[in-house]
Amino acid sequence: MRILWLCNFMPPAAARCLGQESTNKEGWLDGLMGQVLKRQKENGIVLAAAFPVSLRDGLIGDREAVFSRVLQVGEGTLHCYGFYEDTARPEQYDPGIERLMEKITADFGPDVVHCFGTEYPHTLAMCRAFPDKGRLLVGIQGLCAVYANTYFASMPGRVIRRITLRDFLKRDSIPRQKEKFAARGRMETEALGLAGNITGRTAWDRHYAKEWNPDAVYYGMNETLREPFYEGCWRKEECVPFSIFVSQGDYPVKGLHYLLLALPAIRERHPQVKVSVAGNCIVREGGLKEKLKISAYGRYLQELIERGGLKDCVEFLGKLNAAEMKERYQRSSLFVCCSTIENSPNSLGEAMILGMPCVSADVGGIPSIFRGGTDGILYRGFRTKENSFDNTCDSFDGHETELEEIVKGLTEAVLEMWSDTDKMLQYCKNARDHAEKTHDREKNYRKLTEIYADIQEKKKGVPQTQG
Repeated sequence: MRILWLCNFMPPAAARCLGQESTNKEGWLDGLMGQVLKRQKENGIVLAAAFPVSLRDGLIGDREAVFSRVLQVGEGTLHCYGFYEDTARPEQYDPGIERLMEKITADFGPDVVHCFGTEYPHTLAMCRAFPDKGRLLVGIQGLCAVYANTYFASMPGRVIRRITLRDFLKRDSIPRQKEKFAARGRMETEALGLAGNITGRTAWDRHYAKEWNPDAVYYGMNETLREPFYEGCWRKEECVPFSIFVSQGDYPVKGLHYLLLALPAIRERHPQVKVSVAGNCIVREGGLKEKLKISAYGRYLQELIERGGLKDCVEFLGKLNAAEMKERYQRSSLFVCCSTIENSPNSLGEAMILGMPCVSADVGGIPSIFRGGTDGILYRGFRTKENSFDNTCDSFDGHETELEEIVKGLTEAVLEMWSDTDKMLQYCKNARDHAEKTHDREKNYRKLTEIYADIQEKKKGVPQTQG
């Protein structure tokens, strides 16, 4: 069985073999690929991976070329295809990518094409170019179309309308960022509408899959986490008391502003509280040149830090690899997911499988992987409305706004988690047990191979829904 994976980034295993720099994004794909390659004699899968590359990588000479190489990865063999795509502008569709997808599929001859994610134009290009939709499998990760509707994230109208010099030069204001998500959402909606088969893992993504393509076969398949998280566990006695870890906070959907607004009240109860934020740092310190690079959202975060007197209790860590992330989870006393929308964030899964205390917004697909009152604490998060500009508030409003309600719920959830050690430790045990089932590598690997076999067998057979 010949399986072609269409990936958003060069898989780390391929990057290592090709001497290229690997990304920290989608590291879970490396573990899944390793399982498939290690067991090729057993599963009979001939695996290929196609992924975007830049002209700077030296793998392709021009935008019309396709890089092709067969690599020995551990005990297995991986066919690699690199193609040009402007990944810095994923909201712009390039029809030329369709010809590249045709070249790749003609060369490899896949029985099944598996697209990992819908966030980039190459997925739509593949869905348009590959003729047999019954052999096309599209995996949902996030959904840009839905994310766009939450993008303003209860922020004040003055913040949404603000344009910094950086935003002006890059044409990247907050409303423009929302428009970019909406443009990506239109592409992903078409891609899912063309796919004969869809994988997802939550009630939330299943709802949208069936709404956008009722004729597609929906397969439920959980994700496998990055390798380091299957060993070790969080221990209360080894963490820094009253320390909060957030895995990302560089754009409004991640909701870092909610936590910064909650922090003064949390600090009143626990003066030693500290928040550590991983990922891209958009809060600029230093000279004038650095300050000119700040975005409107970055400036808003900076204002909240200054206004709340939080400089000494908020730190930005920058990008971390899997080992560094694991260390930070284990050093922290609480993981918080404060996003306006998520499907099933791997960061929450990583925290759960390590058995650490978790607080999360009750949004999107999160309730499918995290049981409030059992695995940790869920609080009421952002609720989508028809008019996104209505999802704002002014600091002068006398009534309790949505922003204030969310901040209040988050504050209460954090304080509740730290108020009862016995209950907290029971949450930790439950979360670990739950995550070990959700992210069971062997079970998820078996499910994946079963899906491939089912698609190959039925081709364009009568659609049905799988669990």
